[in-house]
Amino acid sequence: MELAYLSIVVFLFVLAIVDLVVGVSNDAVNFLSSAVGAKAASLKVILFIAAVGVFMGAAFSNGMMDIARHGIFWPEHFYFSEVMSIFLAVVISDVILLDIFNSLGLPTSTTVSLVFELLGAACVMALIKLASDDTGLTMADLINTEKALTVIIGIFLSVAIAFFFGILVQWLSRLFFTYNYKKNLGKKIGIFGSVAATSIIYFMLIKGLKGASFMTAEIQNWIDANVLYIVGGCFVFFFILMQTLYWLKVNVFKVIVLLGTFSLAMAFAGNDLVNFIGVTLAGYASYTDFIANGNGLSPDQFLMSSLLSSAKTPLYLLIGAGAVMVVTLVTSKKAKRVMETSIGLSRQDGGDEMFGTSSVARNLVRAFSSVAEFIVAIVPDNVKAWINKRFDQRDAVKEEEGVAFDLIRASVNLVLSGLLIALGTSLKLPLSTTYVTFMVAMGSSLADRAWGRESAVYRVTGVISVIGGWFITAGAAFVIASVFVLIMHYGGIVAMVCSVVLTVIVLVRSHLTYQNNAKKGIADERMVIFLNSDNKEEVWDNLKNHTATTLSRSIGFAAETYKSMFESFANENLKGLRRSSIKILEERALLKKMRSVETLGLRRVDRGVGYERNAWYHLSSNSCVQILNTLNRICMPMKDHTDNNFTPLSKKYVEEFSPYCENLYIVFENITQMISSGDFSQAERISQESKALKKEFSNLRKLQTARLQDEESLKTAFVYLNLIQESHELLSEVRNALRGSQKFFAETSTPYYDEDEVSYAG
Repeated sequence: MELAYLSIVVFLFVLAIVDLVVGVSNDAVNFLSSAVGAKAASLKVILFIAAVGVFMGAAFSNGMMDIARHGIFWPEHFYFSEVMSIFLAVVISDVILLDIFNSLGLPTSTTVSLVFELLGAACVMALIKLASDDTGLTMADLINTEKALTVIIGIFLSVAIAFFFGILVQWLSRLFFTYNYKKNLGKKIGIFGSVAATSIIYFMLIKGLKGASFMTAEIQNWIDANVLYIVGGCFVFFFILMQTLYWLKVNVFKVIVLLGTFSLAMAFAGNDLVNFIGVTLAGYASYTDFIANGNGLSPDQFLMSSLLSSAKTPLYLLIGAGAVMVVTLVTSKKAKRVMETSIGLSRQDGGDEMFGTSSVARNLVRAFSSVAEFIVAIVPDNVKAWINKRFDQRDAVKEEEGVAFDLIRASVNLVLSGLLIALGTSLKLPLSTTYVTFMVAMGSSLADRAWGRESAVYRVTGVISVIGGWFITAGAAFVIASVFVLIMHYGGIVAMVCSVVLTVIVLVRSHLTYQNNAKKGIADERMVIFLNSDNKEEVWDNLKNHTATTLSRSIGFAAETYKSMFESFANENLKGLRRSSIKILEERALLKKMRSVETLGLRRVDRGVGYERNAWYHLSSNSCVQILNTLNRICMPMKDHTDNNFTPLSKKYVEEFSPYCENLYIVFENITQMISSGDFSQAERISQESKALKKEFSNLRKLQTARLQDEESLKTAFVYLNLIQESHELLSEVRNALRGSQKFFAETSTPYYDEDEVSYAG
């Protein structure tokens, strides 16, 4: 029995290391992207500063470990076997949940998932105990309702608080410095830098030291008795330091950004380390207590009162966890790729909107626009004129080539996010670093007047999505952990072993899926391929390669899907039609992302080249969109017809249309090969062949229209007629895609021109 539980503890440690690697790979963007985007220093310097912050945060995070030990439930009423079931259910649920959310492409939070997994597993175990209890225990005796509610409210309020203070601090900072922040800094920079640095010292060191594993009572008492002197001394020291650096021609804002990177990295490690190793350490402490003090009791008889005491995690374990995080930070290709994507798609001079629109967001934008108009109307004209002058971007500092973030906003985002997370850590409240940094960034961009009429609805949708994601994550974590702890309680060691095996399978499957996606080069890698260079000629070359990949992929996808849909319809294969419908939607979403990034690429190339090729790019790109829309119009009637079990397509129709389907497939394949290879020497021949095929489709449409009255099944006849009409449209769109592509990629050659075509390049 002891060997079985020892194996579970070992598994918890293995999973903790996996969680550390995955967590840092995904969350490194929170504390790296602003410094890298603002080019505050070289990447090596930024990584070194972040690594120091991670180390210090890990060393100071000991107090947060109490969340896993007794922050959600009262362990003195739970037996060792029950506690181990709870902890194992939590870590397994975490893996399953992250896999589900990653597969669906939905955002999640390790903090929210940890809290609600603990709550779900503990609540189910408490209900099991209460069902057979005769000692008068209540739910309040088993669940730490007060602390659990405090943690939940703290996580939820942090979203609103981060958004509010992001608006307030950024608005005041911009009012203080304006967009031309390098002009007439004087003593402003000393005050700004001193406030930022002193705040970091106060929250990171003075507040954070309370939970440090090496902190003694004497030192803590001395710090508490001299807080005002320490803060005052720090303010004076940093004021003199920042002002001196300014006089020495040092860019103080870059210093502040690096300090903010350090503070946010430290806050991340201090707050989020419990998400990765807290449950594992609690399980290890439970096992060592059972072995040392079990005195012959079975796991079902030994109560875990020892977990009531504060965690005294050995410093070497905390530093070891910090070392894993630092190594991952430096070596993880995924972390660098996520960071590059974030920088490339959130530049101040334009970026891809991460979210769509929603009716709720549209109504909120209208409502707040009305409120804003009312406030503007009652503000005196001279005050409005002064504020507008401070926010005038026409006199903004011209940043160096490749800079993605304004240094003022980067400073606010980093410092404020770090302070809010550090405050939560000092109160022993686990906060979501992803949500806090995201909401601070949203608030600061709103205050900086980056939310124009063109983008406000997308940003509001993003805020709503974050809050909605919080509820989805919380609910899913609660339910999954509840199910697993129920299975483990009644299934015993056998169920635990099976659950461990399931987790291993999920981890292997996720790894293989990630490797396959990496080999395909889909999405993130293709989205940043040309955003990493400051050389306009190199950007143009990479943009052409990127666009060729996107267009050839879309047209090749259309060829395969068109053929698959016809065969599925002919064979009454409903699953095949449903699968095609889903793939069309996925391809349309991917194409939308690719188009957004390529449009940004066109803005970064030489203006003459971009202006000349812009219309031809949009002709070919829009044609691909229309091709996908046409495929959808073909698929939906077929799917509905088959789903309703109507009369299938007759053998006569199948034999009649099969040659047309094959010929259209060949045209699509030829155009795909031309675009991918860049060889358009056969473009005119392929165009004429497709034009001839269009006439054949026109004749077939006239034939089908004439024989409609003689058909026994009008429903089948109309679906077949729709297939013919939309196939005719497909040929028009793919010819437009070919014409636009040839002109976009050509250096000097003149593309074919067909006066019979209705579509043109504008």
